[in-house]
Amino acid sequence: MASSDLSGPAAERPGGVRLTGVSHRYGRGEDAVTAVGPLDLTVPPGEFLVLVGASGCGKSTLLRLIAGFERPTHGTVEVSGTAPRPGQGAGVVFQQPRLFPWRTVEGNIDVALRYAGVPRQEWPERRAALLERVGLQGVGKRRIWEVSGGQQQRVAIARALAAENPLFLLDEPFAALDALTRESLQEDVRRVTAQTGRTAVFVTHSADEAVFLGSRVVVLSKRPGRVVLDLPIPLPRTGASPEELRASADFAALRARVTQEVKAAAA
Repeated sequence: MASSDLSGPAAERPGGVRLTGVSHRYGRGEDAVTAVGPLDLTVPPGEFLVLVGASGCGKSTLLRLIAGFERPTHGTVEVSGTAPRPGQGAGVVFQQPRLFPWRTVEGNIDVALRYAGVPRQEWPERRAALLERVGLQGVGKRRIWEVSGGQQQRVAIARALAAENPLFLLDEPFAALDALTRESLQEDVRRVTAQTGRTAVFVTHSADEAVFLGSRVVVLSKRPGRVVLDLPIPLPRTGASPEELRASADFAALRARVTQEVKAAAA
């Protein structure tokens, strides 16, 4: 199935993403491996796109290309109408929190605020708002090693939100967490993106996670990753509890569709 044909000015607005004829290879000569593509993909501002597929299908490679950590072998990647650059235009959350263990929770957020160019006098207010947004009130003075894995990932999310970039990129951020913590953080991310209106691109192996989080789900084939399903998720973003969404017949049907496509693509 072809990817979305959305194009033009929408992809050039803040937070919009456009990949045109993109493919990416690792290595050279006989050892070269094409990880992803060729593919076209457009993410309009405010959309929550989830990339899902089996291991090795190129999901994380695509995210790194969008973040500007790598350049495509062929094709072009644009974020807000220009080529992406690391640390500019996107907040990134990885599978591991990658925090500074010698700093406090507040200290880690302050680093992000400093790099974002926020005036120092505004740090206390901005920091408090970020900690409240991710449910970490009252733990700001603790060292990183004094908080749980789930709380560390919340710090990483707060840090990525600190610069108020229009694009939010998440690479399997909950994969190492227990099921209850994972569900709680899924709900946090869903709520935060709905509140802020930021564009989000999220990588996962889980069809359940993809359908719960995404306003749109893209399934990738096995390597080299290409789009085999581009599915809008018409579930309400606000006004329904997480429990109601997960228990609904629409959620079950969408999850089954994505699961079927992931299995078929990996075969």
